Amino acid sequence: MNEFQNEHQNYQQQPPYSPYPPQHNPIKTNSKAIPALVLGILAVVIPYIGLIIGIIAIVFARLSLKEIRATGEQGKGMSIAGLVCGIVGTAMYAIILVILIIAVLFVSGSSY
Repeated sequence: MNEFQNEHQNYQQQPPYSPYPPQHNPIKTNSKAIPALVLGILAVVIPYIGLIIGIIAIVFARLSLKEIRATGEQGKGMSIAGLVCGIVGTAMYAIILVILIIAVLFVSGSSY
């Protein structure tokens, strides 16, 4: 009987069954990626002010990409989209501004 008790003591009791699945900590999204995306979209949509907003979007996107690379956070896609939209908005309104300046100079210079 003593051998039976020794063998029975070697087995460990299983932990109680949990009805809930284990909780996983979600990976945090970078806090600068969201403003980069929003400002990038606004840079394309809002006329004239889009030049300034696009520059700010580019800065936020570059900072967020650097932080994402260092910390492994999520939001890389939003940062890239914000960077692209910021570049497009800045370039678009810079070209429009240059065309307007040339047009004003041309019109004012031809009146003499």
